[in-house]
Amino acid sequence: MPSTSTKRPRLFFGWYIALAAYVIHVLNGGLLFHAFSAYILPLQAEFGWSRAAVSGVFSMVRAESGILGPLQGWLIDRYGPRTIMRVGIFLFGLGYLAFSRIESLSQFYLAFALIALGSSLGGFISISTTITNWFVRQRSTVLGLTMTGMGVGGLLVPVIVWCLTDYGWRDTAFYSGLLIWLVGLPCTQLMRHRPEQYGLRPDGDAEVLDEAGQVVTDNEVHFSARQALRTPTFWFLSAGHSAALFVVGTVLVHQIPHMIEHVGLSPEQAAANVTLLVACSIFGQLIGGWIGDRVDKRWTMIACMWMHAIALVIFAYADSRADTILFAVLHGIGWGVRGTIINAIRADYFGRAAYATISGFASLVIMIGMTTGPLFAGFLHDALGNYQRAFVILAGFSALGSIFLWLARKPQAPGT
Repeated sequence: MPSTSTKRPRLFFGWYIALAAYVIHVLNGGLLFHAFSAYILPLQAEFGWSRAAVSGVFSMVRAESGILGPLQGWLIDRYGPRTIMRVGIFLFGLGYLAFSRIESLSQFYLAFALIALGSSLGGFISISTTITNWFVRQRSTVLGLTMTGMGVGGLLVPVIVWCLTDYGWRDTAFYSGLLIWLVGLPCTQLMRHRPEQYGLRPDGDAEVLDEAGQVVTDNEVHFSARQALRTPTFWFLSAGHSAALFVVGTVLVHQIPHMIEHVGLSPEQAAANVTLLVACSIFGQLIGGWIGDRVDKRWTMIACMWMHAIALVIFAYADSRADTILFAVLHGIGWGVRGTIINAIRADYFGRAAYATISGFASLVIMIGMTTGPLFAGFLHDALGNYQRAFVILAGFSALGSIFLWLARKPQAPGT
């Protein structure tokens, strides 16, 4: 019978990594991902830029992240996440300092190019790769727990709105940059690449020895990036993820203007609705992690895509606060559950060996949805004067994404 070594650390170091990842997600969610929508109206009021011009910078942020993805993934797989994240967090904060001093549209785009570079290097791919390497059995659960940081950051949107109202967008941006440095840089010190490099195993498990005293190897699949890209599953999964972020990216950028200008909510009511949406996404991330380790991930994601679709139709025709609340609940829970599971299933399908590089190449496909969605809705708004048609079309894309995810079946392991 196999025997298990009893020498185990008191607290698995992976949990320190998870805590640091959570805090960095809070910074990204609270200061960029959810907060960007709150900057749109103040920037338009000061500079008179079109809705498409302002929302286009968010698309540029996502495009830069996608284009950078393959190189970033390769660097992480080769050199580990800590150095990459240090550089990223520094540039992330520097970008906000530059943003606080802009005087033209070109400077606005240049500042956000720096923010995009920093948030990408110090953000999602680096974090999800590290968590994936340190956890296998509990992967969905831990990814869900750390990703709640993005949602908790979103709960800061009312604070951001208050700061924008009372102190102006320039001071808000400047102190956001300082906060990123003060909190984010120490967190990068806790990031480590793989547990095996420190004599540990994923999930904090002890080594299992056979009768001859040899370490029993794991049963994980190990795809190289080239092998993964040759499977239809990679492309279907990436296309489904792109369709989901087509929806998520558009809502992030345009939800507050839509609720204020077309539903008739006050800025405070709109911010409260965003808070509700974020709270529901946090709930979704928590239950999504638990579900993902116990239930078929693919069918769960399909159900979430239909939640997105129904929510968007409700939001498109919303004429009361009750409608926006129903939208926030459906979209938030669907987003939280799907966002957790879709990243865990990529590791389940392709393994840990080249996860960062595979995720980096996936980001090239995923960015299509995240970049085109906000621009598409912005152009339709400028042409038609409202977001209704844009949100209905987005609902159709969400339904289409469910088909892609249905087709994304587990690939056959290499060499079998």
